[in-house]
Amino acid sequence: MSSGTVQTLLGEDTGALVRRSVLSGGLRVVTEAVPTVRSAAVGIWVGIGSVDELPDEAGSTHYLEHLLFKGTLRRNALDISSAIESVGGDINAFTAKEFTCYYARVLDSDLPLAVDVLADMVTSSLVEPAEVDNERDVVLDEIAMRDDDPSDAVHDLVAARMWGDTPLGRSILGTVESISGMQRDTVHSYYRRHYRAPNIVVSVAGNIQHDHVVKLVSDAFSVGDVLTGDDPPAPPRIGGSPPPTDTGVALLHRPTEQANLLLCVPGLTRNDERRFALGVLNAALGGGMSSRLFQEIRESRGLAYAVYSFAAQHAPAGMFGVYVGCQPKKADQVLELTRSVLAEVASSGITDEELARGKGQARGGLVLGLEDTSARMSRLAKAELVYGELLSVDELLAHIESVTMDDVRQLAAQVLTGAPALAVVGPFDDAGRFEAALS
Repeated sequence: MSSGTVQTLLGEDTGALVRRSVLSGGLRVVTEAVPTVRSAAVGIWVGIGSVDELPDEAGSTHYLEHLLFKGTLRRNALDISSAIESVGGDINAFTAKEFTCYYARVLDSDLPLAVDVLADMVTSSLVEPAEVDNERDVVLDEIAMRDDDPSDAVHDLVAARMWGDTPLGRSILGTVESISGMQRDTVHSYYRRHYRAPNIVVSVAGNIQHDHVVKLVSDAFSVGDVLTGDDPPAPPRIGGSPPPTDTGVALLHRPTEQANLLLCVPGLTRNDERRFALGVLNAALGGGMSSRLFQEIRESRGLAYAVYSFAAQHAPAGMFGVYVGCQPKKADQVLELTRSVLAEVASSGITDEELARGKGQARGGLVLGLEDTSARMSRLAKAELVYGELLSVDELLAHIESVTMDDVRQLAAQVLTGAPALAVVGPFDDAGRFEAALS
């Protein structure tokens, strides 16, 4: 099977050797050689996520992720898990809004096994009617588990409040109604329609050789017509029409001992050049115990145990949010203080000390996160699938270091003054009581 042209994306002068090949049919293989370890992390990434579902397919991507572990022509469910676990490896998968990943981490000598097992799942799963029915209750249990965890449920709630009944606004898990009514034909059709070579990236990092990996992948995917045709790889997810945004309060009543509050404003898209400034702003505002929100809400006043900010960035849109978990009786005070902190930063920016600390946190998080082969594997795949470019660590560090006080101040003035949406999960009955906090 032809491997096309091998591209060296990052040379040895950067401390890494990253290579890329495109196989027949448009399937891509990206690798990073890390000869100082004895492990290998491999991921089969499919550029299909919950945003690709039609309304009557809600939850199909995640449902399918479960079903691919249930058996192929060559292996049953036990064979799949035991093959990897018997050599001391890990195997798992996850579904996101814009992609799905099936991954394993094994000793370098067991890489052929891991590639074969994962490729078998992705190319040859049976998606049998009996397994669809059996797994239905498992997915419904996962939805129930999400609903029983207020700190998890509040994130789906705020996305639905901000983006409504749009692909970004819908839950990755689907709904009780959509999963209960999901039929085998729907899931199987979704599988065959989307799990095609142009949408697939195989990413491997560890003590490996690129040519060997390409041979393993070519052999493992040489089933049916997966690697046939001359289709080019699917383009990365960049841009797109942003969904309309909404404001207001979404309340989910739960008899909990804690109020879970998530205040969000529209943020940046994933490829926005200002994302590095946003990372610094996020670190300064709510990225750790030294952040302004943590100091003001927890340390100075003891109003909450958990408080943090975050940025969620997708191809067409993003959001910036602040989560706080507090006693219900303190919810109003916490919201008022949160809005006050955000307004102050929007009008005056951050301090020189906060800028330096934010940059340091962003630098450290980037470099320390790449100490693990699984993180390196994920970085390669995301660069291929969603960013359209692979920046070296030095390039990324330079982008962070180049962020100026004016960059952060201008971004804060734009983002933090956006029209907010608020999600609340807790022992409350009247959403209207929180409306004043948004004015």
